[in-house]
Parts: sequence; C-alpha cells; structure tokens
Amino acid sequence: MIQGEVNGNPERQGFAGSELAVMIKDFFRTVFASKVFTNSVKTAAKIMAIAGIVIFFFSFFLYLVPLVQDNGKKNCGPGKNVKNISANSPEYRKIVNSLKNEVSRLSAKFNSLTPGQSYIVINTTENKFSLYRNRQLVREGFCSSGSYIRLVTPEGSREWIFRTPKGVFRIQQKVVRPIWIKPDWAFIEEGLPVPPPNHESRYERGVLGDYALSLGDGYLIHGTLYQRFIGLPVTHGCIRLGDADLEEVFNTLNVGSKVFIF
Repeated sequence: MIQGEVNGNPERQGFAGSELAVMIKDFFRTVFASKVFTNSVKTAAKIMAIAGIVIFFFSFFLYLVPLVQDNGKKNCGPGKNVKNISANSPEYRKIVNSLKNEVSRLSAKFNSLTPGQSYIVINTTENKFSLYRNRQLVREGFCSSGSYIRLVTPEGSREWIFRTPKGVFRIQQKVVRPIWIKPDWAFIEEGLPVPPPNHESRYERGVLGDYALSLGDGYLIHGTLYQRFIGLPVTHGCIRLGDADLEEVFNTLNVGSKVFIF
C-alpha cells in the first residue's frame, strides 16, 4: 500500500528515478564504452604489472640473496665454527691436520703427473708454450701450430688435414741443422707432380731453422723462415718456434723429455 502511494505520486519518487540519476548513469555508460578509457585501463594494468615485477626482483636481490648467502656460510664446510675454536683445542688441531693431509695428497698427485726433469707444454688454442725445468717455469712465449686446413688431391683420392696432435709425447730425436724431407702433400700443395720417395727434390736445407726435435710420426718442434707468423695457426701440424725460443728449448729438453700438447 505504501509502495503504491509512492509510485503513484511523482513528487515523492526517490533519487533512483530522477532525471539527474539517469544523466549520471548515461555518463558512466559512455565513459566505460570509450576506447580511450579501455586503453587507459590496459596501460595502467601493464604499468602495475611491470612495477610488481621490478619490486619483486629488487626485494629478491636486496633481501633473499643475502639471506641465502648467510645461511650457506653458516652451514658450509668443516670449518664453520672455526672462529669459536681455540687454537689449543683438539678440534682445532684436527682441522689443521686434515688440511695438511689434503695439501700433501694434492702435492703428491701433482708430482706424479708432472716430470721432475725438463718438459714443455704446448697450448694450441692460444699458440703459446711453457718450458719447465724441475717443475719451475724457465721460459714461455708464442709458437705456431696446425692450421686445420684440408688438402685434397685433384682426383680426390687422398686428403690431409693439417692439425697438431694432442696428448703426451716424448722427444724422440734432437737434430742440429735439420734437413726437411718433403712429404707428398708439399708437392701437391704447390701443384707439382709427386716425385719418387728418395728423389733429390724432396730434400731442402735451411727451412726448419737451426734445430729440430722429433715427436715421432713426422711431427717436429722446429724453427721457421717466417718469423712474423709465430703465434698463428699456420703449420702443417708441427710446432714452430722463434729462433731464440727454439735454441732454449733445444738446450733444455733431452731425448725422452715429455711434451704435453693440448
């Protein structure tokens, strides 16, 4: 009865049915349907998402990482409580003895892997060598190693890849003023016919420097006429050294000395 009286009297109608309310509803309906409003909402959502990610990573690196590191330091290793151990306590002496034993073990392993006399280490990646005597570095410098160039005969029946072998080798022979006995590929590379095995054209003097040290299978440590290329991978598999370095290596290494190539 009361509701009927209200609806029947326009002057007593509420705000919901007024003209002002209708205008407000139309205004918000227009705003929400606007593309500008939609795009603004999407942009604001993206900004909030990016801000959330930035805050997360900032919090992670500012708080969580140091916390994890602190926990790791507290829980790592046999010496985690060394600060609180007296130098005269049995536990301290136990830790020290354990470390001494580990150092002795590693030293013995190192000595077993490295010869006590002279040896040389060849790094073919950086084209460098290191010469040792009694496990002390006495000389180091640049060298040249294999070029990895592939050579194929015109008919395709034979091929060579000029790479330096890797591994542990020994000096097989030491030669003063070596003579190069040219292999077949040297003639093919120059576009010349391959002569018989003992033909005089195979022998060349002065191209290997003053000294050569044989590693076996035709591989040598020797000198070169092209000093400017030392330090580059330009050889056919041998190791080339500059004149001064070659002389030092020749005088330091003996027949049987180890050569480590990697």
